[in-house]
Amino acid sequence: MKKVAILMVALGPEASSKMMAELAPELVEHISREIAMMDAIDPAVRDEIVEEFYNMAMASTYFDQGGVNYARSLLKNALDPEEAKRILQIIEGEVFKQPFAFLQRTDAANLLTFIQDEHPQTIALILAHLTSTKSSSILSGLAPAKQLEVVSRIAQMDQTNPEVIKEVEQGLEMRLSGIVSQTFRKAGGVEAVAEMLNLVDRATEKGILESLEAEDPELVEQIRRLMFVFEDILLVNDKGIQAVLKEVENDELALALKTASPELRNKMFKNMSERAAQLIREDMDYMGPVRVSDVEAAQQKIVDVVRRLEDSGEIIIAGRGGEKELIV
Repeated sequence: MKKVAILMVALGPEASSKMMAELAPELVEHISREIAMMDAIDPAVRDEIVEEFYNMAMASTYFDQGGVNYARSLLKNALDPEEAKRILQIIEGEVFKQPFAFLQRTDAANLLTFIQDEHPQTIALILAHLTSTKSSSILSGLAPAKQLEVVSRIAQMDQTNPEVIKEVEQGLEMRLSGIVSQTFRKAGGVEAVAEMLNLVDRATEKGILESLEAEDPELVEQIRRLMFVFEDILLVNDKGIQAVLKEVENDELALALKTASPELRNKMFKNMSERAAQLIREDMDYMGPVRVSDVEAAQQKIVDVVRRLEDSGEIIIAGRGGEKELIV
């Protein structure tokens, strides 16, 4: 609680008040008491706590995007191994408090066997509460017809009544075990489908989207827009980056890189000549303020190029299954 109080002070009154508004009254009381009793804060201690909070927030995001292994692979490059391990244990502990938490510990292959004969709505509810990595693995193993039904139901899912979750979970608890949350939780939606399809093999993704497109082309377009974001270009190898750059105008690239991470910028620059990279940097420096919508539009055009080249087999995106088709 003392660390929370120090974090609140470090973030300042405006941000802290917004955070307090989301907490239970008893927690607000405890934190307020800690703040009131606080003396001078050692700057080193303050910085350490803020950094820990930041690392946990990033770890939680990585976990949501791709599960434990994905989070671990990213964190081990950014943090001390022991610190990465400690933070992951905390995040996993929080995840396992969620509905269907007991299924997170079950191997995906065994879980597929366990739930594949359930009603599509039940499978959709379960997959919406699993990590994207595990849910995509299970989705790939379902029969094509059931894949389509499950994806459609997840995409149309929003908030689910805790009583419904409880009923489904208790049914599964007869064979395994489970914990029920008594609060409404956001589960499913187009974002959940996009995350799952991002992780399934290319053939499964293509089959699902083609079938779904015949029924709801607008939904498929929403899913496609979320499936591969600009920063994911980091997953394209150098040869693929070079192929993409051939089809992108310099001014468009400069605009798109305006908000890109240093890692992505460096990857782009190292795959072009020094002269070309210097020109792009100069364009970015002299560009001045730009609208976020313009940057996002430029990024989306490049993402569309990447997806088109992937569809034609000209480039490979790591983790998307195309590596299996290579002959070495």
